[in-house]
Amino acid sequence: MKKLGFIGGGNMAEALAHGLIQHKVFKPADIIVSDVEAERRRKLARALKVSTTDDNLEVLRESAAVLLAVKPQIIDIVMKELAAELAKPGKKAAGKGKLFISIAAGITIERLSRGLGKRARVIRVMPNAPAMVGHGMAAMVRARTASAADEAFALKIFNAVGDAVALKDEKLLDVVTALSGSGPAYVYLFAKAMADAAVSEGIPRELAIRMALKTIRGAEHLMRESKREVADLIRAVASPGGTTEAALRRFAEHGFSDIVAAALHAASDRSRALGRGVN
Repeated sequence: MKKLGFIGGGNMAEALAHGLIQHKVFKPADIIVSDVEAERRRKLARALKVSTTDDNLEVLRESAAVLLAVKPQIIDIVMKELAAELAKPGKKAAGKGKLFISIAAGITIERLSRGLGKRARVIRVMPNAPAMVGHGMAAMVRARTASAADEAFALKIFNAVGDAVALKDEKLLDVVTALSGSGPAYVYLFAKAMADAAVSEGIPRELAIRMALKTIRGAEHLMRESKREVADLIRAVASPGGTTEAALRRFAEHGFSDIVAAALHAASDRSRALGRGVN
């Protein structure tokens, strides 16, 4: 039996499988992935040497734990297929011993448990795209049916591609989705805006993007390593009457912090809507 099966072989599943293999958490032979697209299956098999299939039920049968890596809009269909298999005579005992880890945005533990059966051991996780380059941030909450060992297993998976934390309050995952799940797109947008503005001032685009990215990376590193408060770091750059102060004043005039907060709240609201099944 495989140690881990993926239902859905998209970018996040590939990133997780790659990280697990690269960090020797699992061997390729420990992993099986299902996907509807034949080309996707061929790519995963070729790049990672894992087993692939177009049959979700094969993953269910062959895996000790199943990671649900499908879009929120189709997860109910997938769960219905899995639940029907688990409900068959002789399958209930196996279903009770199965761990399901879901990374479907917004899909609540209650909905997962209802779809997979109340005895299913369920963990809900919110990862993010930087997992694809080994710098992900994930947060998770386990259902009452899942054990501390199940949680440790899930943390081991997501720590292989970055950082991971376990939370107690599932409601926080909607905010996590807005912060770290959607957050990379906000950074991309900010970097693009800085580069575009620099280009308008005459800097070549390639150099503008290079400088914007290095500035973001350097600022992130200093903020993480420094023991100073963020406000102190800002003041250290913003000399009175200087260029940074002029820029920060313009940010404030246009309500920069309010815009960021409104965007975060919108993403949180959308996560909650997805959890209710609103497409």
